[in-house]
Amino acid sequence: MLARNNELEKAMQSVRELEEKFNHQFGYPWVFLNNMPFSQEFKEKMSAIVSGPVTFALTPPHHWYQPGWIDEEKASASRDQMVADDIIYAGAYRNMCRFNSGFFYRHPVLQQYKWYWRVEPDVHFHCVVDEDPFVIMEEQKKVYGFTIALLEWEKTITTLWKTVKDFIEENPHHVAPNNSMGFLSDNDGETYNLCHFWSNFEIADMDFWRGEAYTEFFHYLDKHGGFYYERWGDAPVHSIAAALFLNKDQLHFFDEIGYEHAPFTHCPHGSGVSKKKQCSCRGWRSFDYQGYSCLRKWERIYK
Repeated sequence: MLARNNELEKAMQSVRELEEKFNHQFGYPWVFLNNMPFSQEFKEKMSAIVSGPVTFALTPPHHWYQPGWIDEEKASASRDQMVADDIIYAGAYRNMCRFNSGFFYRHPVLQQYKWYWRVEPDVHFHCVVDEDPFVIMEEQKKVYGFTIALLEWEKTITTLWKTVKDFIEENPHHVAPNNSMGFLSDNDGETYNLCHFWSNFEIADMDFWRGEAYTEFFHYLDKHGGFYYERWGDAPVHSIAAALFLNKDQLHFFDEIGYEHAPFTHCPHGSGVSKKKQCSCRGWRSFDYQGYSCLRKWERIYK
């Protein structure tokens, strides 16, 4: 979890729910990262509610802050224009998006780990998770798992797809033979349909991010400056990489995990699953087949 001190109550709510629904059975370790030192209150209160080992760590400044080679005048003008255009989170999140895209899995405290479950403050887990998702991923040879797929804000990623296409043209060997381009594009890659996996929930193998294909991909994107000149999010960056550099059967939809990050909720399909998993959500509330969801596109290419 990436969290700030002032998010303590929201962070504790997320942790309590995941502990209750899942981790009290397994005792997996928690890692909390912050770009500022965690307060003693944060560490004490969080340590009291987790069932496994806990680590609190700082993000290295060179992983977090805007790099010196970014033209701040150009970046500032972009932020101001997005604010004027009333784009959500127009002036925020750029350091966080870049950190989650290219650096969290490089953090020294995470080097001992292969798998991670990303959790954010102020999210909800609606169903009992009694089967270990890490074991599921490993046994089924999966690499990236998600619960919600939706459309990105186009004005935040104006040149992202062009940059992706340029990278692919220069590095065709990184594209998996049985990839998920059909999830990302409705015309064989000519344009991006804005579909992505919502990365505030991810269960994934960090060795993929640490590997050659993604490392080269992130550096290519980073040098174009789009994390600051636009507002490239880690969700489309992760999603595009997973969809193109992995075979589609290496991606996994965790239908059985009831998850909510306002304003969207995923609730397991079918009353039988919801009852078995003791879900507090209702299927009719699920975002899966609403207008901005991309789950149907995923189901079409996966089947």
